[in-house]
Amino acid sequence: MKKIKYNSDVDALLVELNDLPIDYAEQFEDLIIHYTKEGLPVLLEVLGAKKLSLNIFDSIVNNREVVFG
Repeated sequence: MKKIKYNSDVDALLVELNDLPIDYAEQFEDLIIHYTKEGLPVLLEVLGAKKLSLNIFDSIVNNREVVFG
């Protein structure tokens, strides 16, 4: 993993996996995955990151399954 950044303007967590050139992206609910021409993932964008983070920590503290979406 190369870099993780949080963008508070749009409440998104950006996880940079490598420096390869991005060709296209696909969105799955609150997750956008950017890919190379060959289909390798380059960048993950987690939208609504604050809510997701709170849900993850709540699930850990209360020993519950993490539910996305």
